[in-house]
Amino acid sequence: MIATVQGSVRERLIEAANELFYAHGLRAVSVDKVIDRAGTTKVTFYRHFKSKDDLVVAYLEHRAALERDGVDAAVAQGAGDVDATLRLLAEGTGAVACSPGFRGCPFINAAAEYPDAASPVRQAVDAHRRWWEDAFARLVAPLAPADPAAVAEDLMLLRDGVMVAGYLGDPARVADSFLRSCRAVVRP
Repeated sequence: MIATVQGSVRERLIEAANELFYAHGLRAVSVDKVIDRAGTTKVTFYRHFKSKDDLVVAYLEHRAALERDGVDAAVAQGAGDVDATLRLLAEGTGAVACSPGFRGCPFINAAAEYPDAASPVRQAVDAHRRWWEDAFARLVAPLAPADPAAVAEDLMLLRDGVMVAGYLGDPARVADSFLRSCRAVVRP
C-alpha cells in the first residue's frame, strides 16, 4: 500500500492529485482515490475544493508553479545570454523527458481530457500556455527579432513537440534536438 503524503490537508490533496492525475489521467482518477491517497475524508476534501474540477485546476496551478520556477532559474543562470538560457531550458526539458514515469506535458494531457475551452481546467491550461509564450518573448527580446510574438509561438510549438517526443520517442535525444531547433528559430 502507498503511504499517505505529509503536509497541510490542502497540500496533501494537491500532492496526491499530482501523483495520481499525472500517472493515470485526470478522468481516470476519482476524488475517492485522491482522498484515500491523501489520508483524509470526503468532508475535508469538500472544505478545500468545491469539485473535482477545482482540484484539477489546483493541480495544474501547482505544476505551473514548478515549471515557472524552473524557467526563472534558467533565465537567472543564463544571465541575459539567450543561447545559454535556451541550453539550460533544453537540458532541463530533456532531463524531465528522460525521468522515470514521464507521461508528457500535464497541460497538453489536461487539454486532451477537457476539450471544452470554456471549462476552468482549459482556462488554467490556456493561462499557462500564455505564460510560456510571454516567457519566450521576454527571452528573445534582446535579439530584437522582427516579430517577437511569432518567435515565441515557434518556441512554444517546439516545447510542445519536445514534450510529446519525450513521451513517445527517444527521450535521450530530446534535449539536443530541442536546442538545435530553438537555435534555428532564434537565428533566422
